[in-house]
Amino acid sequence: MTDARKADAIYDAMGTVLTRWTMGSAAAPAAPFWRAELGENPTEAELRLLALSGQFLGIAVTAEPASTLRVLPDIPTLALPTLPEALRPLARRILAAKKLAQGKTELVDFLAARGWTTHPADWMPEAGDDDAPDVYAPWRDWAEIAASNNAPRQQTNDHITAGNWDDFWPAARKVALAELRRRDPSAARAVLEAKLGHEGADTRLRLLSLLSERLSDEDIAFLETTVADDRAPKVKALAASLLARLGRGAGIGEDAAELAGFFSVKTKGILRRSRVIEVERPKTPAQWQRRKALLDGADLASFAGALGITPQELIVAWDWNVDPAADTALINLVVATGTDAQVADAAKAIGEHDATGLIVALAPRLAPADRARQAEAAMNAHGVRFELTQAMAGPAARLNDPLAAPAGQALLTALRSDDAKPSDQVAELHALGLIASREGARQSLERLMAAGLLQGDPRLDMLRLNAALDDKGAKP
Repeated sequence: MTDARKADAIYDAMGTVLTRWTMGSAAAPAAPFWRAELGENPTEAELRLLALSGQFLGIAVTAEPASTLRVLPDIPTLALPTLPEALRPLARRILAAKKLAQGKTELVDFLAARGWTTHPADWMPEAGDDDAPDVYAPWRDWAEIAASNNAPRQQTNDHITAGNWDDFWPAARKVALAELRRRDPSAARAVLEAKLGHEGADTRLRLLSLLSERLSDEDIAFLETTVADDRAPKVKALAASLLARLGRGAGIGEDAAELAGFFSVKTKGILRRSRVIEVERPKTPAQWQRRKALLDGADLASFAGALGITPQELIVAWDWNVDPAADTALINLVVATGTDAQVADAAKAIGEHDATGLIVALAPRLAPADRARQAEAAMNAHGVRFELTQAMAGPAARLNDPLAAPAGQALLTALRSDDAKPSDQVAELHALGLIASREGARQSLERLMAAGLLQGDPRLDMLRLNAALDDKGAKP
């Protein structure tokens, strides 16, 4: 037998050998071509067969390449610089410690806010990562190109129009539309009017949300058409909520009147009388479910109108911290259907009534600087922990002396306690690293090491990255 024919015979026998092993049977009888090498001892023969099979499959068998190889385009260069090489190991360790996607997104958002991006070997977004910062749109599109059989499109112009719509891959298209909306709201709406109907429901939902930027009465006709004609309930609901922000809500119907029955407007005070919204607590599970369904389907103006007051009066008169579910529902109404002024009123009200945790729900409608300011005020005035402060502030926080806040004093006390363990306060220290300014991170490291933490403590990784990261690329 020639060497080639013997190799073919061995390869053909490998399937039988692996099947016998899988079933718990001896496989040496299926390999007669190695009889001399395997020997007579059954146990020894199985071990020798395992070694010979591994060598054969690893050396003699090679995978044949596909008849046609697909050459992918180079990974695009992003608009912000890559994290300095010396800091990449630290960033990789932080990413590896964060098993949940949310934890990884926090670091990516932090770096983008500071003017930096990850190295593609350390982290890359997937095509569907809508939460990734806009700077990563070229990488998201590259991932979609790599996963599809379509040829890359030639995007010749960064300014999107109805004519060059198909030149953009989805992530870059959304970023270009968002930029156009900021620069020329009418032009962006015209592009959406021409092209939105040709996209899938999920894409229509994402792109329609861009109209919340610089929303105006000029958008009413398009939104009304979307409510009337779109096939997807979620798209219809979003268009209806945008109309409600413009004062074109559903009006005071039977549902709004029924919802008002769960609340009452009372007056309090003798000299300075003021109104307060009291919650009529439901008495049965069915009533709780009905109230929730009515709140989910209402808009702020119709709810306030059914109570006989304006939306601003509703926010000011609301009795906060009595019914957390109702508080959250009201904030959701403000986010979905309130005007910018009503959002500001809600942010002020929850700050004054120590309902600061609701800032997280209100965050989608607040400017980054406003989020950071509200979070810092809550941390200093109400003792909010660093984790919640970070959730409220988002990536825009730049606090200069966070350890001076009550949360900082509580953290130092916990770390100095006699029963403190090396695994304590991991999340709180990570959040501290996300909300501190560069100088604040440096000062915090000094105080934490004075409190007994070692310089190489992995709990300080985020603070060390923050302190070492130059702000030169930071966005205003």
